[in-house]
Amino acid sequence: MRRVLLLLLFAFPLFADDLENTVTMMAKVGSASTPSFAPDGKRIAFLSNITGSPQVWTIDANGGWPDQVTALDDPVTNVQWSPKGDWLAIEVAPGGGLNTQIYVVHPDGTGLKRLTAGGKENNHLNAWTNDGKSLLIDSNLGDIAALDEWLLDIETLKNRKMIAHTAGIGSVGAVSNDDKYALLDRLAARGDNDVYRISLDGGPEVHLTKHDPPATFDSSAFAGANPDVIYVSGNPGRDLSAFGRVTIADGKASPFEVLASRNDAELSFFGMDKSGSTAMLVWNVGGRSEVSFFDVKSGKSRPGPKLPADVMGAFDISADGKKVVCGLVGSNAPQDLWTIDVATNELKQLTRSAHPGVDLTQLIRPELVEYKAADGLALSGWLYRPKNVKPPYPTVFSFHGGPESQERPFFNTQYQALVANGIAVFAPNVRGSAGFGKKFVNLDNGALRVGSVQDIKASVDALVQKGIADAKRLGIMGGSYGGYMVMAGVTEFPDLFAAGADLFGVVNFETFFSHSEPWMAAISKSEYGDPVTQKEMLASISPVNKLDRVKTPLLVLHGRNDTNVPVIEAEQVVRKLQQNRVPVELLLFPDEGHGWRKTTNRIRSAVTVTRFFVQRLKEGQDRNSL
Repeated sequence: MRRVLLLLLFAFPLFADDLENTVTMMAKVGSASTPSFAPDGKRIAFLSNITGSPQVWTIDANGGWPDQVTALDDPVTNVQWSPKGDWLAIEVAPGGGLNTQIYVVHPDGTGLKRLTAGGKENNHLNAWTNDGKSLLIDSNLGDIAALDEWLLDIETLKNRKMIAHTAGIGSVGAVSNDDKYALLDRLAARGDNDVYRISLDGGPEVHLTKHDPPATFDSSAFAGANPDVIYVSGNPGRDLSAFGRVTIADGKASPFEVLASRNDAELSFFGMDKSGSTAMLVWNVGGRSEVSFFDVKSGKSRPGPKLPADVMGAFDISADGKKVVCGLVGSNAPQDLWTIDVATNELKQLTRSAHPGVDLTQLIRPELVEYKAADGLALSGWLYRPKNVKPPYPTVFSFHGGPESQERPFFNTQYQALVANGIAVFAPNVRGSAGFGKKFVNLDNGALRVGSVQDIKASVDALVQKGIADAKRLGIMGGSYGGYMVMAGVTEFPDLFAAGADLFGVVNFETFFSHSEPWMAAISKSEYGDPVTQKEMLASISPVNKLDRVKTPLLVLHGRNDTNVPVIEAEQVVRKLQQNRVPVELLLFPDEGHGWRKTTNRIRSAVTVTRFFVQRLKEGQDRNSL
């Protein structure tokens, strides 16, 4: 009987009370992510939000009941097990903001201590040294406009020293086995970065990835005990990212040598075992993940296992190289941890995140829809169709953040809540999205952004012409840069949408550059434009200057502690639309930053957004009243 009830809940539109109950159940679905092996490979540390906020847990590598390590008021955003096994390094986000702080705690939950200064300082956890005595972090302690690389002595806390400066964001991806070197990723401008081998004792740096910009390098690793051979993923001189190698001789690096590539996919990232003999490659194939293993000695790749979910997240390789632990997530599968036996490809599920009241088998898997932009550029997106509803559907168009990100078939509470209520969701990858090559991702830089905004209408037109979307019942939503696309959509096409939901979106590039974190503003000039030399262009693409055009009722959601896209962006929208008597509502979360990490807030957001679109797109209310 219970299964029949769940089937009915997902098969038919819901009454008001059912809507809140069912969306709440959906938003409570848990997840497990960010795994890290203990040095002996017997246990795994990871993050789970099952208690209402992401915290640290550990579990036996063969499965079993997990143990909770932390129970902090603030969310934990990263965890790494120390090489000695005596500490877990964790990253904590006070109030959900970007002023993350670094702590260490023993695996049994005792001995918690903060290593960073607190306050507004921004810090990110990078890597342990192999002796287990120090941590490498990036921090804006020395320069608020940069995230420099620092070395922390975790015992004395006295030997905090900057080992590398970056005009932008620096991040260490690997430390050599002898603790003499580290691989530093320097991002000075979005869409173009470089990798350097730096010396932890202050010795000379080696530039590993000299190239004609733009190019991106996503992962790097030392070749076992040899610090002069480095493996890198990147796209210098090519469109799609590949797996390659750089060799240092006489203090200089060789050109990037491609070792493994695909014509139909980009390399998302890779990991190398400690011996440097095998690399696991994770390919992005139209948004879904595929895995292969590269044997360094033979120079050949072999297929990995067929994954039971669409997308692979963060992973870790055991010290002996025999097992991989990874997060797998799909549109109808919340993220859970799985292990892969490297020799046999055997998969084993370790965690089973709770989903009380939600039958995962009844969730919607999307279909890929391909279409053309107004200028003929090939575009695509993921369509979530409601069950037992005939097209054309009331449809919400959802735009991803970034903008150099990608819409992929992840588990999305908001999408599933809308389709459960008879509303289709179409999530396009317009120009500027990642995952489709270097040329495509750079098609929206600066003044070219008008092309991606025109792709909003092209996406709508394609689905209306295909008979999928009802032209009279269209909504638009998005978060972060997706929120910018919402505001661009309702200002450039004021008669197109019946409702819009702007989640922590940019509306004014002048205030974004002046109020965002200085290091975020510094790296964003290449993506959006220079606020000094391209002020007029930035004003022309800022929706705030066109709010008089807006007719669409709007729901605006923002975190008070957001220092990436500060709340002033939301305030400008609400104030202007209220003056113009356009229906607008602001939902402010006092304990969140850029996005929602706490379950209570995810519930409130999902229920509010779902109810808003149901009322606007299905119940036929006057679009000029809230």
